[in-house]
Amino acid sequence: MLATTHASTLIGLDVHPVQVEVDIARGLPAFDLVGLAEAAVRESRTRVRAAIEQAGFPFPTARRVTVNLAPADVKKSGTGFDLAIAIATLAAAGECESERLGEWLLLAELSLTGSLRGLRGVLPQALDARDR
Repeated sequence: MLATTHASTLIGLDVHPVQVEVDIARGLPAFDLVGLAEAAVRESRTRVRAAIEQAGFPFPTARRVTVNLAPADVKKSGTGFDLAIAIATLAAAGECESERLGEWLLLAELSLTGSLRGLRGVLPQALDARDR
C-alpha cells in the first residue's frame, strides 16, 4: 500500500516542499530511503522504527518499506522528516487514516520513545505551508 505525507526542507532561506511517499510491499524485508537524503535524514530509519514500536504499533518488519522523498533533485537535510515518515509508514500499513494527510505539513524529530522534538527554522516552513 502507498501513503503520502508532506514535509519541507530549508536550503539557505528558501523553503522547498517535499512529498514523503511510503510504499509497503511484499519482498525481502528492508527499509529503504531514497531521494537525495543527507546522513541525518537516512538515520531517521532507526528513530522511526523505534518510535512506532514504542508507541504500540506494529512495524512491518516482514515487508519491504520504501520511503521516497520527492523531488529527488532537492537535497534533504536535518531530522525534521521523522514525523512525516512515521505517519506515512503507519498509513501505508493501514494503522491510521490516510485521507486527510495531504492537508498537513508534518515537521518534527522523533525520540526513540515516540515523543516529538522541536526543530529550528520551522517558521519559514510554516509560513510557506500557509501560503500554499
